[in-house]
Amino acid sequence: MAERNRRTVRDLRRGNRARVLQRLYFDGPLSRQELGPVTGLSSGSISNVVAELSAEGLLEEAGIVDSDGGRPRTLLRVAPDGGLLIGIDIGETRVRVELFDLSLTELARTERLLAQHGYDVERIVAHVRTGVADVLRDAGADPRRLLGIGIGVPGIIERDGPEGPDGTRGAVVHGQTIGWRAVPFEQLLREAVDVPPEVPLFIDNGAKTLGQAEMWFGGGRGAGAAAIALIGSGVGACVDRGDILDEDRTSLALEWGHTTVQLRGRRCRCGSIGCLEAYAGAEALRERWREAGGPLPEDADDETALAALLTAAYPARRGATPDPVALALLDETAECLGAALADLVNLFLPERILIGGWAGLLLGPRLLPEIRRYANGYALSHAAARTTIEMGRLGPDAVTVGAATLPLADFLTRGGSRPEPVGPGIPPRTAVEAVRERHRTSVT
Repeated sequence: MAERNRRTVRDLRRGNRARVLQRLYFDGPLSRQELGPVTGLSSGSISNVVAELSAEGLLEEAGIVDSDGGRPRTLLRVAPDGGLLIGIDIGETRVRVELFDLSLTELARTERLLAQHGYDVERIVAHVRTGVADVLRDAGADPRRLLGIGIGVPGIIERDGPEGPDGTRGAVVHGQTIGWRAVPFEQLLREAVDVPPEVPLFIDNGAKTLGQAEMWFGGGRGAGAAAIALIGSGVGACVDRGDILDEDRTSLALEWGHTTVQLRGRRCRCGSIGCLEAYAGAEALRERWREAGGPLPEDADDETALAALLTAAYPARRGATPDPVALALLDETAECLGAALADLVNLFLPERILIGGWAGLLLGPRLLPEIRRYANGYALSHAAARTTIEMGRLGPDAVTVGAATLPLADFLTRGGSRPEPVGPGIPPRTAVEAVRERHRTSVT
């Protein structure tokens, strides 16, 4: 019974700290008086928690405001230098590594191109290892201040993979389109990346990290349910339901790019036929434009090819004639995307759909009206009337920012406690996706 009571007191204390930290992070700056109603804690509990967190360097004063006839009130906020976060995007064309403070202000970044070598696992691991070392060095940062490293990857993530040499189990990645079959990615990174052993790794699907970033800071703020589409060289999506402080909030990564949009259609790189990715992914658009006779160098990468296709369809030079083949190809792409988005509308009834990813951000400004038209035509009318389709607001870095929110969400949920050592018999922590929209929007 005594052990149960000690555990209950510890959990209560951690929960109180988490409430204060989360409210200040997402709604702050706030005064001690304002924290009481929004957290449901007594003034005594607020005072104790604020004193603890301030002593640990996690809170700082953010100014003073007058109070109706009473003493001025001191505003509090989460201290940006209370810890460090790393976000990594294992993208289709590059590995991007960024170092952030607690306010998700970028402190350093580096990129490694993948065009020549593709998704060789050893090379990807080496890119992550050197990228992490580079951003820590460039910012003059102490690795011991890291609260965690978040990584967004393509494919399906399996938790609790094979047991590693230290007795722990890590995330395994099944990325059929990139040739990864049951890759023990977390174990490989843990062995390679030179950070303290207590720094946790959080590995999740890249579309899911994009979605979390949009829900925290972008176009998903305030939505009860949203679907976020990631369109790059490949295609993915996630569906997010619930407020970030809700315990029953869910975020689901979808292999949306491998839903069928054309019977007996094009062969997809996953091996199936008629997949959305075979029509709307940038890699597929490059091949389709080349097959249609589009003027592309043999070594043109996906980004160069997509830019050329858009230029041909929508020439910038006044009086230039749009290429009818390019226009037809892009119209078919818009229809495929609209039909596939209609599936998301019918299945999940989201309030909002957001289109992101580097290719989505290039295609969207031109194709969005047609994508909406086709989606409305293919979706059930009542469901479509409840859904808006918009562009994502966070730009091409959204996956990296979202990856950094994985350790940040865990840190906030643990009430600001530091990572614990990972060793034999101690399972690594998984990302806690209990987050809410931030108090300001970051628009790229």
